[in-house]
Amino acid sequence: MASTSVGNSVGSPVTVEPGEGMQPVDGKPTIRVIVADTQAIFRAGLRKIFALEDDIRVVGQAESLDQTVTAIQKFSADVVIFEAILAPNPGDTVSDLLRQNANCRLVVVLQEPDQEMTLDLFRRGAHGIVSREIEPEMLVECLHKVAQGEPWLDNRAIGWVMQAFRTQGLRPAGSRPKVSLTPKESLIVSCVTQGMKNKEIALRVGTTEQVVKNYLRKVYDKLGVADRLELALYCLNHRVVDGAAQPKNAAQPTNGHAQALPETPNATAAASGSHS
Repeated sequence: MASTSVGNSVGSPVTVEPGEGMQPVDGKPTIRVIVADTQAIFRAGLRKIFALEDDIRVVGQAESLDQTVTAIQKFSADVVIFEAILAPNPGDTVSDLLRQNANCRLVVVLQEPDQEMTLDLFRRGAHGIVSREIEPEMLVECLHKVAQGEPWLDNRAIGWVMQAFRTQGLRPAGSRPKVSLTPKESLIVSCVTQGMKNKEIALRVGTTEQVVKNYLRKVYDKLGVADRLELALYCLNHRVVDGAAQPKNAAQPTNGHAQALPETPNATAAASGSHS
């Protein structure tokens, strides 16, 4: 199939397939995919795999972070398969891409299983996290689930996330100080659990990002948590912000399925917020 090219200020152009023939197949909408990976052989391999699927089309390719941003901005895609090493800080990049492209879903490819990075990427809002060694049929299923709005992790990664949940949830109650949050602290925590970033929280509360960070550090100390994910899990288990004012347009998490992560309200929504 012929392809067109999109110029980029850095490196090679992004190659893109034309958009004809993108009608729904057997009542199923076509999933438009951008493949962003440093290895040409991997990109070519994915194109061959997806070419066998009636409802998946690769509409763009990228081999650098700049090209990825260009492709997402220029072409309408449902899912971006994004290699983690394209970015010096994959977590920050995932947050930025999702903030700039609210309708795009990210499946992040890791060179090998990595617990710390998996948890960080999931906190930041990655919709799927897979290893480069994933079987083709599993990757196809992953794309289908992610395109439907469901998160996707393999069994090992699910175990890591659930262990983080249990570690937070099973700490002895006596090991935590009694919670006594001020109204403003409660509002900020409520915003965090709904996935708002520090800049958005600052606008909502009527203060600065630095003040929000200062408040969050105090809240972490009060509750005995280390980061936004632990904060969300603590609030889920202990109803810390029940009755607090809720931010508008709060994102709602979706149910998991088979290989997808089981539903964890608020904790999943908090994933896309930036770290303080």
